[in-house]
Amino acid sequence: MLQVTPSGPFGKERHPNLPVMLDELLAELRECFQAGAGGVHLHVRDEAGAETLDPARVNFVVARIRGLAAELGTTVEIGLTTGAWILPQMSERLAMIREWDGVDCATVNLSEDGFERVMQTVLDIGVGVDVGLWAPRELDLLIASGYLPVAQRVSIELDPGEPYFLQGTPPGVAKRINDALDDAGSDCRRLTHGMNAWTWPLVEDAFRRGHDTRVGFEDSILLPDGRTADRNADLVRVAFALEKAT
Repeated sequence: MLQVTPSGPFGKERHPNLPVMLDELLAELRECFQAGAGGVHLHVRDEAGAETLDPARVNFVVARIRGLAAELGTTVEIGLTTGAWILPQMSERLAMIREWDGVDCATVNLSEDGFERVMQTVLDIGVGVDVGLWAPRELDLLIASGYLPVAQRVSIELDPGEPYFLQGTPPGVAKRINDALDDAGSDCRRLTHGMNAWTWPLVEDAFRRGHDTRVGFEDSILLPDGRTADRNADLVRVAFALEKAT
């Protein structure tokens, strides 16, 4: 599955065509789904363009995306962030997540305090847990938590910058994590992707391994040749072509 992550937490300062408002998002996703994306990782925005976990807004946006996919004659996976920076107060965040509807999976970052409580809440409402694993050092946390066997997917999300300043080659770091997951006996689906300069090496690594992967303005605005993409769909089309060539 090729996932698109059209905005992340960013705004127009990252790219003038980064979708912030709902009409922009739907226009971008129309192109991305037509280009071959089978899923979307969302940072839902409110009417002012700020990130939100509010269930009224989440459920409305998710329904609009479901309608778009139906109009295009396709089905897509809709995943959401549960990022603590959006709503730091844990009880309020969990209360909002409990009211989500129509979401297929929710990404829970191991780097965030209380990730176990968020994972359990996601499971309680019948939504799949997408584990956000940012570095090899987080593997012990995941295994000790007991949530690896019940996760829908592990997203191996690697960035040479903050917070871990990972060292080595992108495929080499990914291999360490995949080997450790194999050693732990995990057969959970995996999605491998990278940020910025690590984006395209890890897209190719994911395709070689038969993993899911993702592209989009959240991860990088650049095409493999260093040119700036005009739209998220440009990144999707290139990734889709790479998959066919692998």
